[in-house]
Amino acid sequence: MSLQIIETLHQLVLAQAADGAAKLDFSLKGMVSSIEGFGIVVAGILAVMSVFSLGVVAERMVMYARAAGASRRFAEALPELLKAHQLDEAVELAKKEKAGHLPRVLGLAISEYKHGFEALHASGPKDVGHFDIIAACNRAIERSSLRTVNELRRGLGSLATIGSTAPFVGLLGTVWGIIKAFQKMALEGGGGLGTVSGAIAEALINTAFGLLVAIPAVMFFNYLTNKVEDMQVDITDASTELVDFFLKEGR
Repeated sequence: MSLQIIETLHQLVLAQAADGAAKLDFSLKGMVSSIEGFGIVVAGILAVMSVFSLGVVAERMVMYARAAGASRRFAEALPELLKAHQLDEAVELAKKEKAGHLPRVLGLAISEYKHGFEALHASGPKDVGHFDIIAACNRAIERSSLRTVNELRRGLGSLATIGSTAPFVGLLGTVWGIIKAFQKMALEGGGGLGTVSGAIAEALINTAFGLLVAIPAVMFFNYLTNKVEDMQVDITDASTELVDFFLKEGR
């Protein structure tokens, strides 16, 4: 008799677990629809963070592509202009290709050299006396480099913040969901393994969403940071070559 009772209870437990599993929908639509309460707020915050990070990535990619194209055209035309001593044309070309990082830096340096050369040879009221024109060019390069690199890095800080905080935002929703699940179990005075696992699975959805937001943000942040570093190297190399040309030209 006792064996029959045990077998009956075992079948009831299996039926309850199967019924609980049947109520769980682990498809993407089912998991999203199972979020409720504070979890909806967390999911909304993660959605905003995801859209913002993707917008930053798209804007930076387009901006870097334009900068690379403008800098390439400027770098190809500049040597011939310098050899022909066409500084005015070089400055105008830099203004035309102002979307590039090289025209912004080198254009200001060429303009500084041009005005400094004119000032050194000026007489009368415009005579400024003797000064180091190469040092003035180096200061112009330093100023423009700082501004240009700062412009190139715009938005990357936000991308890094999203990549580092999105998992914690999702974890907040998960912790809140688990707390609510255990509170519900305590109020109802029951619940087996199927009930607990189902509630925890629903609560972990926000953590999964947080990771889905954070992983692309971190990957694109590293990629874009490397692009900025490459452009910084280009700026440094081109600036030193330009200063060397000015030194040889002055001699």
